Amino acid sequence: MNRDDEEILAIARVGFLEEAADMLRQFEQALLIMETDPGDTENLNAAFRAAHTIKGTAGLFGFDAVVSFTHEAEALLESLRAGRIQVSEPVIALLLQSRDQMEALLAEVASGEQDPSIAEASRELGAALRAAMGGPTAAAEAPRAAAAPTEPGATQWAIGLRFGPDALRNGLDPLSFIRYLGTLGRIDEIRLLEDAIPPLDQLDAEACYLGFDILFSGTATREQIQQVFEFCIDDCALTLQALSAPEADAADGDAHDSDTHEAHAPDDAPTHGTAAATDRRTGERRTADRRAGSDDARVVKVRADKLDRLIDLIGELVIASSGANLVAHTENSPAMIEAAQRISDLVEEARDGALALRMVPIGDTFARFQRVVRDLSKQLGKEVELVVTGGDAEMDKSMVETIADPLMHLVRNSLDHGIEPVEARLAAGKPAQGRLAFNAYHESGSIVIEVSDDGRGLDSARILAKAIERGLISADDELSEEEVYQLIFLPGFSTAEAVTNISGRGVGMDVVKRNIESLRGQIRVASTPGRGATMQIRLPLTLAMIDGFLTQVGKVHYVLPLAVVAECIDVPPECRADPDRVCGTFDLRGQLLPYLDLARFYGAPRTEQRRRSLIVVNQGETHIGIVVDRLLGEHQTVIKPLAPMFRHLQALAGSTILGSGEVALVLDMQGLIAAAGRHGTTYRHSHAFAAGTAPLNSQSIG
Repeated sequence: MNRDDEEILAIARVGFLEEAADMLRQFEQALLIMETDPGDTENLNAAFRAAHTIKGTAGLFGFDAVVSFTHEAEALLESLRAGRIQVSEPVIALLLQSRDQMEALLAEVASGEQDPSIAEASRELGAALRAAMGGPTAAAEAPRAAAAPTEPGATQWAIGLRFGPDALRNGLDPLSFIRYLGTLGRIDEIRLLEDAIPPLDQLDAEACYLGFDILFSGTATREQIQQVFEFCIDDCALTLQALSAPEADAADGDAHDSDTHEAHAPDDAPTHGTAAATDRRTGERRTADRRAGSDDARVVKVRADKLDRLIDLIGELVIASSGANLVAHTENSPAMIEAAQRISDLVEEARDGALALRMVPIGDTFARFQRVVRDLSKQLGKEVELVVTGGDAEMDKSMVETIADPLMHLVRNSLDHGIEPVEARLAAGKPAQGRLAFNAYHESGSIVIEVSDDGRGLDSARILAKAIERGLISADDELSEEEVYQLIFLPGFSTAEAVTNISGRGVGMDVVKRNIESLRGQIRVASTPGRGATMQIRLPLTLAMIDGFLTQVGKVHYVLPLAVVAECIDVPPECRADPDRVCGTFDLRGQLLPYLDLARFYGAPRTEQRRRSLIVVNQGETHIGIVVDRLLGEHQTVIKPLAPMFRHLQALAGSTILGSGEVALVLDMQGLIAAAGRHGTTYRHSHAFAAGTAPLNSQSIG
């Protein structure tokens, strides 16, 4: 095998592993639905198709361990489809264990290393699967041996297979299909057809001239044999004749071919001609119809690093476009201004399109927790239903993996500490089955994710007492209810009476908050004792580029996310009355709102500014005014990380480069509001933050 072939196989192997991971997710999802709805035949068929696809593709690559074990799981699913056994909790548990075992075998494929313990687990679980079907529990023979022609219900088939000249060019390996066929039964005889090979001087080294006559025995149906060659149906002519078949299969054969059961020797099986052409045309029509109706045919998978590189280049293009606009206005040339504006509009469209490529539905992340909730609830002896809403809300793919771990901590805490055991719930007048809910929605340029349960809720008095006991706060500190709830995110904090293997060590919630804040996000808590608790996570839609609003304070430029800007007004009299004050409150058309003077907050030197402005910002249910020196308008903002020496600065999400080459600082609004609260403002508990109809009761920014 030359180097090019090795590279092609390596790329194909990566593609197989990616497809197998998708199939495993579908397999697991279908099983979890089947557990709650045993009569759902559609999901039973979906699970079978996923397992069959994994087995089939693994067979093409010669991954025998994957094929052998997946065959066992597929056999159990086939028994469920045929009604020989019924869906039950033990059967679903076995199939879920099979899913985990398939994942372990695929991990061996990815690493190229074999683990004897995984092979032993495959044997033991395979025996359990056979036992569930009422079969022998001893180690079974390989599928090929199990399908001997003497087995009851076995059929002998004559298979004619003629590959087209482009088969090799299209990446097909004829022997891989024959090897996979062998996993369904026994290949009794195979004859190479070489009549199509031209003289040496006319031979194309990249063309395929081979054909095969195969005598095959086994219990596989016509459809199962045809599925072996489904991947190459466009590049081969296939004929299939049953030489001997049990009476039960006769009707099936008649439905497909009137002379299917006509007995003749394999040498007489036609490999080309009218029958082969008919089979090929039928296969081509079937494949064309499948492609025409499939969304997958219009999907192109792109490496993540290539996509990241594209986003980076678009970001540089945004900065260059801003510079071109500045030059055009400096030159005061109408033609240049018009051309620069046109370029700017196109760059904005390209930016939006590139960012959209990285957006994925949050529901894909939520779906991972179906299995977690099932397993943990059974481990804890609780009944819990997972309800997901807003799964179609999209977020940046780069944030998905980072947010998955915090969500896992929140789910485990809700199941362990929040939702009560069945007896306690019944005694409290609640349904026996607890409810854990995921909800997601877009709001003000952010994605909001809520994890809520209907359990016992948080006990603020107990949290406060535990924090004082551990010296985390002083007994004299006056905290609002939400500030008390925020104590659970301090390192080492826990109110659990006993440590379990699920939670209780005080490790995790501080990591949750740190991971969320690393994404420029914020987590808030609301709870009603005895009725449940809600954890609300607010994240930016993307970490790469935003529509910004450019301002200036002194000689420094600041950018706010445009999505949070509600309106801009003159500085109110309340702010002008005490120009040295960092924070205060002002009246906005009868509504009392807090404000923050950005110049005083960052310690900028006082300037003789004739006219300053106040920007009213809506961050979720929080409303605050930001006082700045100048308003410079909208600005496409490419967010770049701050250098380590500047990361100690408060409430900054990053930096950006302006068209002039100057650096502007990107404000982190949530950090700015929190920092303002820590500044000791008088509005901390004002009614301006206690009002509203948000899912969270408290609107304090402290």
